[in-house]
Amino acid sequence: MDWSVVVLLVTFVVLLILNVPISIGIGVATFAAMLFTIDFGPAAVTVAQRMASGVNSFALLAIPFFVLSGLLMGRGGIAHRLIEFAKVLIGMLPGGLAFVNIISCTLFGAISGSAVAATSAIGGFMIPTMEKEGYDKNFNTAVTVASSTTGLLIPPSNILIVYSLASGGVSIAALFIAGYLPGILVALSLMAVCAVYAKMHGYPVGRVPSIKEVGKKTLDAIPSLFLIVLVIGGIVGGFFTATEASVIAVLYSLILSVFIYKEVKIPELPEIFIKSVETTAIVMLLIATSTAMSWMLSYENIPQNISAALMGLSDNPFIILLTINLILLLVGIFMDMTPAVLIFTPIFLPVAMELGMSPLHFGIMMVLNLCIGLCTPPVGAVLFVGCGIAKTSIAKLIKPLMPMYAAMIVVLMLVAYVPAISEFLPTFFGLYEAK
Repeated sequence: MDWSVVVLLVTFVVLLILNVPISIGIGVATFAAMLFTIDFGPAAVTVAQRMASGVNSFALLAIPFFVLSGLLMGRGGIAHRLIEFAKVLIGMLPGGLAFVNIISCTLFGAISGSAVAATSAIGGFMIPTMEKEGYDKNFNTAVTVASSTTGLLIPPSNILIVYSLASGGVSIAALFIAGYLPGILVALSLMAVCAVYAKMHGYPVGRVPSIKEVGKKTLDAIPSLFLIVLVIGGIVGGFFTATEASVIAVLYSLILSVFIYKEVKIPELPEIFIKSVETTAIVMLLIATSTAMSWMLSYENIPQNISAALMGLSDNPFIILLTINLILLLVGIFMDMTPAVLIFTPIFLPVAMELGMSPLHFGIMMVLNLCIGLCTPPVGAVLFVGCGIAKTSIAKLIKPLMPMYAAMIVVLMLVAYVPAISEFLPTFFGLYEAK
């Protein structure tokens, strides 16, 4: 291995241990490694150029708009309405509140495009509510943390946009549609775990709602749910691109939150706009520095070397794909999703394609894999947010999370080895041609 790669890895790991923000750590490690190859001036210019080119993409314009749309929906009373809607649907089942939690997190995560936002908005209400009904607080938190990640598979999803960029242009519309079945499978697997857990611990059954109540709660939730129909329907129907859909989402969220639900006041909008700028800046800096690191790795032929090593590991595609998944699971434990996708897509995608996987199939598998990392220590952002809301510790969540990890990994293996789960819907809607 070249000394520049050693410097890259050592510097990055040291900065992570020192708790330096990951975007800064990636940028500094890349620059330090570059100094072993070229002089200071050209190294600085090269890193700057690669960072600038990394964010110079029309597709990335969708991210700030989807971020703003998610913040507007998060502040606009959407979470409460989705919870009430889920309650009248399945709250009367054994362990029904856990099911309500999962469906609410899935729907809100899909609408907001953020697992952290789903954990905050839904967990802030559902965790104490479930505890009052006799559910264990750590179980409640584990349910919220695990189910919040499903919204990253169900569009609109910023991480799927990032993958499209990293993969060299896989259709964002196809990726959006491809995420539905895997996302739903994850939610159903978590519900199966909760059903067994509720049966074992004798958790209470909710009351059966009246037809009038069902109608009222459904009508309240329809405007919120319509955002998904509007965005995805418009993309599938060819009315607008994913980037244009993000602008439509902002306009709809603004009208819904300010003028229909009236939960957001006009004087509050500047604060929301500033927050969206802050979030977008963090994401874009991650994309910029990760793109520079990815280029540095390619310059040192790391993807080619890893590809050759993996293909030489075994003649069995099953073993090679399993190895890739294990590496990605390990990566997800220690690294945020955005840099992981940007850095490891160029490394593993060529190997996956040589195994016969399509870029679409690999992208959904990769995102699902890294979603598991969001709720695993020591770096899982969603896990920390959930612990903060519930005022509990990570150690106490591990036991109830273990069967949920197992359920998510089972779905991951299904997605990895059954291409139709990812490719059926995009092919059906004419967005992707299966090979």
